[in-house]
Amino acid sequence: MSDAHLTERPLDGGPEPIELTDEPIRLSHRDPEEYGRRPRSRGRRVALGVAGAVLTVGVVASGVWGWQVLREKDTRVDTPARLAGLERDDSERALNTADYLRSGFAADIDLDRSFGTVYREKTNAGGTPAAGAGRSVLVFGGTTLLWQPERDLDSLFGLMADETGKVGGLRAVDAGDLGGVMKCGTTEGDGGDFAICGWADHGSVAMAMFPGRTVDDAGSLFRQMRAGMQTR
Repeated sequence: MSDAHLTERPLDGGPEPIELTDEPIRLSHRDPEEYGRRPRSRGRRVALGVAGAVLTVGVVASGVWGWQVLREKDTRVDTPARLAGLERDDSERALNTADYLRSGFAADIDLDRSFGTVYREKTNAGGTPAAGAGRSVLVFGGTTLLWQPERDLDSLFGLMADETGKVGGLRAVDAGDLGGVMKCGTTEGDGGDFAICGWADHGSVAMAMFPGRTVDDAGSLFRQMRAGMQTR
């Protein structure tokens, strides 16, 4: 047996060797340029679709939020003489109480316009107290542009708790046709526990104290009061 390497042996009687050239070897009939244009993977298409959907939802949400701000930012709150079965109390004592509440509230939040008013249940035509008359409602608040109404309202409830004691059972209630957010709870007073409610939207914020009323009754009355006080 020869020691020569197999590749050095002459190919006797075999086929002619294949001659390699500089031309590329084509293994199919496809254009070589097509190999550089690989189709997008399914995963990439899904990712792009999800990103597009998220962007669309974000744009829509921003548009809705912007529309709410524009709709609510220019609001007016008045304190009419008669409101939701109540009469405004213009006595000196009531006015002093209302001004005290207004000043304290305005010190906690930057308002363009602030108010404070005391309402009482109506008396009969002869001046005698109607059923339940004498129960008062102390309402105070103001108008300003609020970017995050619920956050600001929660902060004000926290400040109110510092003044009157803990506000317990705070919960959202129906805000009515004017929208925004409305919440009610209970706190302590000289005469025992009483209901306290607040509303806020992008243009106004207000709170009210309801001695002698339950949270449910206070929430319903506050919604009626707001409808008679706030205009846009």
